[in-house]
Amino acid sequence: MDEADSSSSLNIIVESNPSKSRLTELGIKSWPKWGCPPGKYTLKFDAQQTCYFLKGKVKAYQKGSSEWVEFGAGDLVIIPKGLSCTWDVSIPVDKHYQFESSS
Repeated sequence: MDEADSSSSLNIIVESNPSKSRLTELGIKSWPKWGCPPGKYTLKFDAQQTCYFLKGKVKAYQKGSSEWVEFGAGDLVIIPKGLSCTWDVSIPVDKHYQFESSS
């Protein structure tokens, strides 16, 4: 049971409504875009991903857990490397994203 403590809240960081200057500083508009329709998606992140949601609503469930984190339109989200989770998308997603380069 100790394992669950280290991974509580999935370690996903959600920053709601970041300032325009923060988004400009990150260069979000130059990042690639990705979207998906409503549904359930099993995802594994092999690198840390930072994404900014233009549209959508997602509940992310960690693999093997009933715990979830919710995020969507207007949120800047940082997903840690190595996370396996299921995205339950209730509103179609449109987001900019960037993977951290493994240097």
